[in-house]
Amino acid sequence: MIVVPAIDIRAGRVVRLRQGRLQEETVYGSDPCEAARGWEGQGAARIHLVDLDAAIEGKPQPEVIGAVIAAVKIPVEVGGGLRVLETAMRYREQGADRVIFGTAAVARPGVVQEAVRLWPEAVAVAIDARNGKVAVAGWNEVTTVDVVELAGRVKEWGVRRIQYTDVIRDGTLVGPNLRGIEQVARATGLRITAAGGVATLDDLGPLLALAPLGVDEVVVGKALYESRFTLQQARQALEGKP
Repeated sequence: MIVVPAIDIRAGRVVRLRQGRLQEETVYGSDPCEAARGWEGQGAARIHLVDLDAAIEGKPQPEVIGAVIAAVKIPVEVGGGLRVLETAMRYREQGADRVIFGTAAVARPGVVQEAVRLWPEAVAVAIDARNGKVAVAGWNEVTTVDVVELAGRVKEWGVRRIQYTDVIRDGTLVGPNLRGIEQVARATGLRITAAGGVATLDDLGPLLALAPLGVDEVVVGKALYESRFTLQQARQALEGKP
């Protein structure tokens, strides 16, 4: 299992939101490229890059995304507002290792299916959960679609990885939704990236216990930016070292 630092970009800055709310934004830097190089320097194996402007306002920042990808040598995955295939193609051409679809899995399934056909190993679906239902449109809308139901659906399309985020816990530092993560992992047998709520090193042990079910990545944002633990400490915790 690896810890993947999150870089959320809004108006070109590195920010974190609480539960996806724009009015609860904290700015952690003005240069996403510098942030990416910083995480790479600390030993990150991958970067989780999210375009909040695209996700929430439908205004992609392709130049910023491309610059971040080019700034590091480690793999960068890109999500946020991927609603059309052309955007995903652009990011892949810019060097994105993985493209992550969220809203499109509900609203435009054909886009995700075609992406899987083109890049079977490089497509993930973000399932953003709020009380068991799927949230879309930058988490501003909660659908009637059941989380496990959507997970099973995307598996049928050939998707090999799901990124599960508990919206209510994201940016709150209250710990991950272990039950929800385990439920999706057991129901699908897919690779799972867990996100939302990680606050301390103690949160990593229970996630590591889910590794046999396919949970092999955990995205961490606020806890790293606020120095609650370092990437090195996280890596040591996952390797069972004191």
